[in-house]
Amino acid sequence: MTINTLKNNKVFKILTNIFVLIFIPFLIWMLFFDENSYLVHRKFNREIKDLESTVSFYKTKIAEDKATILKLNDSLQLERFAREQYLMKKENEDIYIIEFDTIKK
Repeated sequence: MTINTLKNNKVFKILTNIFVLIFIPFLIWMLFFDENSYLVHRKFNREIKDLESTVSFYKTKIAEDKATILKLNDSLQLERFAREQYLMKKENEDIYIIEFDTIKK
């Protein structure tokens, strides 16, 4: 191949165009090296998804806690909750905690 045939090649003409020669390094810079690069945006999008899942988890926990608070307005439910969760008891009352061994040997 001679230089003249190389210069007449369409691909060579496109790649040696001044706009292409400027655009390719600019594109590489913007995709990988800039502080607002594609890689940084991808990392931020992943963090946003994680935070959104955390927000939805806490919203469901808040809804559950609100339902528990509404239930605890009743004095019988409040007493039941205190007995089950905090092992509280009345005077002259004994509490027996039964634990099952679930570890298989």
